[in-house]
Amino acid sequence: MHIVIMGCGRVGSALAQTLEQQGHTVAVIDQDPTAFRRLGPGFGGRRVTGVGFDQDTLREAGIEEAGAFAAVSSGDNSNIISARVAREMFGVENVAARIYDPRRAEVYQRLGIPTVATVRWTADQMLRRLLPSGAEPLWRDPTGGVQLAEVHASPKWVGHKISKLQEETGVRVAFLTRLGEAILPTSQTVLQEGDLVHVMMRTDDVDKVEASFAQGPEEEGGH
Repeated sequence: MHIVIMGCGRVGSALAQTLEQQGHTVAVIDQDPTAFRRLGPGFGGRRVTGVGFDQDTLREAGIEEAGAFAAVSSGDNSNIISARVAREMFGVENVAARIYDPRRAEVYQRLGIPTVATVRWTADQMLRRLLPSGAEPLWRDPTGGVQLAEVHASPKWVGHKISKLQEETGVRVAFLTRLGEAILPTSQTVLQEGDLVHVMMRTDDVDKVEASFAQGPEEEGGH
């Protein structure tokens, strides 16, 4: 897929590099030509200097063959105008705009432009790190009996194998997030500091599982 990104700040440059690594073609638009340095010498996509809501700039970036458009500049108004031009003028199906003001984000969401409200997302992530107790449900099966959740693991689990964690807590570890990357662990995978643990468990067992994760592993010798 060809993807156009407006804004070559930290988010835009990281997004561009990730998408290119996944095999997509990418064009990045920014008003400041020095911003493209963030892309690094290995980036093979287009670098287009201009504003993202200018139709000629968008055409130069390949908007007419694009399957997706991301507006991640530092300006809410620029992001939403660009997103609307991409959607309404060029018919791009997958469009998303980053919005700093969460109240605005809700308005634009109702206009049919998917928005990522940076402040709210960051606040939610911070809260989950500051107040880590409590499972964060990510998915439930239709009966409500089983759920996928991120559960905070005590540092006492660091250095222990997934097999031990599963055995003592009664969960199935679905995946780990390690240094920002999702990994599928095996029973031999050892938990490292900073790992986020995502587990499948029975909804009825949530309290018991949280307590086991918080308590840490049983001492060797059978306490």
